[in-house]
Amino acid sequence: MGKNLLKNPNGEEQLEFWDLTENGGSQWKVEDMPGGCGYDFCVDGVTTYFATSFEMCLKRQVIDLLAEDYSSEQLDAQPAVTVDDWYCGRTDCGCTYQLTVNLLDENQEVVQEYTHEPVTLDPDTDDCSWKQVSHTFTDYGPGVRFITFEHGGQDTKFWDGWFGVRVTGSSVTIEA
Repeated sequence: MGKNLLKNPNGEEQLEFWDLTENGGSQWKVEDMPGGCGYDFCVDGVTTYFATSFEMCLKRQVIDLLAEDYSSEQLDAQPAVTVDDWYCGRTDCGCTYQLTVNLLDENQEVVQEYTHEPVTLDPDTDDCSWKQVSHTFTDYGPGVRFITFEHGGQDTKFWDGWFGVRVTGSSVTIEA
């Protein structure tokens, strides 16, 4: 497995490297595990997460694959691109989660898109502990030069503060 191409995937550097495409409610915030009404994370070394608020919060990174030292020839061979993300809710408030990842060409036009089915967590009926989303792109054709990764959500009760979905442990890797 290659290196994680996302910078600051767990919030150790607050919101550095993330473009806040939606920053509603009380806005994005980084919190320490397990947080109020939360769960410990299941991967050693991850001690922080990003918390969303009562209006939509989405954050995004654009990965320039040529700047990450992949050659056009390597990329045109269509190596597997694997995306992982982790999300959870609180035990006292419902939330929504969404994830969209795009493989883009040199003009940043979409070559292939993965959108995870939007999730709504209800603490009365769901286990709101950390859950992993994983997707691998294969056979997507030549020409991919960029990857966009965007995720987030919000709470379902519109409470002031950070009661929405929590995300951490995000990664984008290429098998080269």
